[in-house]
Amino acid sequence: MTTLYDIPLRTLTGEPTSLAEYQGKTLLMVNVASKCGLTPQYAGLERLQKSYGAQGFTVIGVPCNQFAGQEPGSAEEIQTFCSTTYGVSFPMLEKVDVNGESRHPLYTELAKTADAEGKAGDVQWNFEKFLINGDGEVVARIRPRTEPDSPEVISAIEGLLTS
Repeated sequence: MTTLYDIPLRTLTGEPTSLAEYQGKTLLMVNVASKCGLTPQYAGLERLQKSYGAQGFTVIGVPCNQFAGQEPGSAEEIQTFCSTTYGVSFPMLEKVDVNGESRHPLYTELAKTADAEGKAGDVQWNFEKFLINGDGEVVARIRPRTEPDSPEVISAIEGLLTS
């Protein structure tokens, strides 16, 4: 059986990687975009990274241009935007499709997870979040409009970090 740790990925700069390097850590996977009404969520994601990074937590950004073309930039443009506008220090992966025939295998697995209302399937929009425990299991799917540093997200992260 394939786990999330086995899926080949690439960093934003094109280097091969996988989630295996984060085994044992709590992860928040987020499909991100630079020209979206939800783009200011980068600030909340960075606050989470700064607050919990030393405790075994990592945000991982996954750029996606499938929603109204809101992530049109090159890898270099995305990196520059994230670092200069929001001071992003968390890892970023290459731009991928999260829905449809060209959906990245990572999102094929993530999309099987139901949200709090019991709905699984396609990613709804930019900034949909998936919380993954240290064993590589997706334990929560958080829809786009929920702020990354909202009380329910912080509570879920802290619950995983103390267990």
